[in-house]
Amino acid sequence: MRDSQGNVVHEDDDATLTDANRQPDHSYATIVTVAFERPTGLVGMYRHPYAQVVMLGFVCFMGPGLFNALTGLGGGGQLDSKTSANANAAVYASFAFFAFFAGTINNKLGSRLTLTLGSLGYSIYISSYLVYNQVRQAEPFVVVSGAVLGLCAGLLWTAQGSLMLSYPTENQKGRMVALFWSIFNAGGVLGSLVAALANHHNRADQVSDATYVGFLVLTALGTFIPLFMTDPHKMVRTDGTKVASPRHPSWKIEFYSLWVALKTDPMILFLCVAFLYIPTRNYFVHTWQFNAYNGALFNMRTRSINDVVYWFSQIIGSLSIGILLDNAKLSRRTRAFIAWGLLLVLVTITHVWSFIYQRGYTRESAMANRNKMDVTDRAYPVHLLLYILCGLMDSIWQTSSYWFIGVMSNDATKLAHFVGFYKSIQSAGAAGAWRADAAKVPFMNLLVSTWSLLLGGLVFGLPMLYLRVKNHTDYEDEALARMDDDGNIRSAENFQQLHDPVVEAPKTTFVLESPPNEKVHKLDKLI
Repeated sequence: MRDSQGNVVHEDDDATLTDANRQPDHSYATIVTVAFERPTGLVGMYRHPYAQVVMLGFVCFMGPGLFNALTGLGGGGQLDSKTSANANAAVYASFAFFAFFAGTINNKLGSRLTLTLGSLGYSIYISSYLVYNQVRQAEPFVVVSGAVLGLCAGLLWTAQGSLMLSYPTENQKGRMVALFWSIFNAGGVLGSLVAALANHHNRADQVSDATYVGFLVLTALGTFIPLFMTDPHKMVRTDGTKVASPRHPSWKIEFYSLWVALKTDPMILFLCVAFLYIPTRNYFVHTWQFNAYNGALFNMRTRSINDVVYWFSQIIGSLSIGILLDNAKLSRRTRAFIAWGLLLVLVTITHVWSFIYQRGYTRESAMANRNKMDVTDRAYPVHLLLYILCGLMDSIWQTSSYWFIGVMSNDATKLAHFVGFYKSIQSAGAAGAWRADAAKVPFMNLLVSTWSLLLGGLVFGLPMLYLRVKNHTDYEDEALARMDDDGNIRSAENFQQLHDPVVEAPKTTFVLESPPNEKVHKLDKLI
């Protein structure tokens, strides 16, 4: 049956809604929840949270995924990595500044427009490398393009994180992050395959123009995908709860909400300090992996093959940890600590192995060596195994980090601010890492710095996991959801009383009478 506002109500055949003026006998009353009815047919498939996250994954498949593939070639596919390192420093310096405010911009403009604007920067950036391949004096154009990409990336990743973490139910967030991360990294696999095919007979250290053209076409196509995504306010989760989309109030209230998000939930600061590795992850880690390992030891065609395997291992890693993080047999807090322990093991093994290899060469010896390792060399398989382990570690850390943010809130507005702040801190470390590489800091220094920051991040992460990760997110954690368009924050108790009975609320509760000693059927969950 339906209530007066058109919502579906499941009840027993013999049960009747209690009269509003009559108190029910709670000794045999049962609580029934009204859930929003999800659309059916093709519309239902299109508006399904998994379908929208798949589309979101392809947005990043065509943009950041291909950017990662290009970066993974080492030096952006150039003989000298200095230009690429300077451009990446510009990317992440700009990213760090604009990402801090990107949550505010996303909440005001809306996610689809923010994603579209964010996608444009990747085409501009890749086109600059095509120009640089022809005109060596175009290095300033590459660096400026990097700064533009930083602005766009801040917008894209903030909108992406907000949608990816607000669409799933609490017991789906690990799998949803893993699904997105797998599709996103498939962009790295595809881009690497394009590079590998284009450079199959290329034993030199620089990619061909065809590689850049292929990347440019794909990134340009990706800018149109957000236009076909559904509006967040139309989204209903698989359990029938409605996604609370940003209200788009004034710019003043949006900037105030950023302050409220940080003030009322300061544990995000612990998370960002803890995962200052993510600056290292995308950047100290990626700087060493891509430039100091893949770019320094292997020729171009082997680097392309390494890139394919690296991004494919990221898919395996994200899917595996996503299943663990959503394991209903374990409490959410238990899953958080298991993920932490797994990361500690992976960080230790990966960096001990890397340290052993790094002792055998330096930046100077790698630059002087023109006979670099090829896929046909006997030592190649063991070196490839280390690169696979690096990819697994990277994806498991990134998936876990997003999951940790997701357990702190279910509100898209708050998540937009959290992800923007997180990406800002992340990118600040990235800018420093790439600048250090451009300044020719010794490879061993980069590796030791990476290792130290990883271990430090794990130590700082423990207080956040212990104090902030709960088994369920409640209204006390959702200050922004309780804030009205004038910036006033209602108490959790008052908000729940006002919020639960109305149609816009995620769920509405009715009391149904059942005769004593009669079996009461459980409410079926709306899917």
